[in-house]
Amino acid sequence: MTDIEKDDLEEMGDELVVVMTDEEGNEYYYREEMIVPVGDKNYAILIPIDEDEDCECGAGCGCSEDEVDVYIARIDTDENGEEIYVDPTDEEFEEVRKAYEQMMIDEDDEDEAE
Repeated sequence: MTDIEKDDLEEMGDELVVVMTDEEGNEYYYREEMIVPVGDKNYAILIPIDEDEDCECGAGCGCSEDEVDVYIARIDTDENGEEIYVDPTDEEFEEVRKAYEQMMIDEDDEDEAE
């Protein structure tokens, strides 16, 4: 992905933007959609920010797409006390996926009850 303009990131408002770097030094930008607690750990559901995508909000987040690939990251704390995002294990991934699906079912049930 090419560099995202600073103005585009500022348009994201109060949403947390996470920058992930791969082994080759390429940076990828994600919007933190939600936090899913599983056990004593928190996991972030991250949505890619793609500057080439048209979207309803104008920030290039792809919010008008029906299906978006998401990234799940475990939130750890480094030696400086700062949050870092790391790949979950396969088992953690499955636990988070199940917890997220249950959260969506519960949310749908609440919406139907209203």
